[in-house]
Amino acid sequence: MKILVDADACPVKNIVEAVAGQYSLEVIMVSNLNHLIESQYASVVVVDGAPQSADIAIINLARPGDIVVTQDYGLASMVMAKGSSALAPGGKIYTDDNIDSLLLSRFLNQKARQAGERIKGPRKRAAQDDCKFARSLQQIIEQNKNMHR
Repeated sequence: MKILVDADACPVKNIVEAVAGQYSLEVIMVSNLNHLIESQYASVVVVDGAPQSADIAIINLARPGDIVVTQDYGLASMVMAKGSSALAPGGKIYTDDNIDSLLLSRFLNQKARQAGERIKGPRKRAAQDDCKFARSLQQIIEQNKNMHR
């Protein structure tokens, strides 16, 4: 089991590293060349600046039992289809029960923006989001450890 991070705009990289360190898990942060990501713990994979390059790299690296940290519902859906778990930086665990409605919501919001409507963005990140994320990441790690024994 390893943790893959869609690192370009990820606000929880340090939490991923801290929790991964507690479990001695490998962490791979994937970023395009427009972002400078450095880590003392994780491996950093830098991809070109083309759209979706980081997503494609993550999909190619993901294996069953891995954990992917991403805000991208489409990426989450694809890695889940490969048997990986997916988690949002806010602590939301993507599941078979919620991913379809999240993808539909993304699609409808995109259509509304194209029609000129203003769509409210996500709320400002709070300290409680970091706690929720850390708990959710630990929960997924424990579940995956128990499933792959």
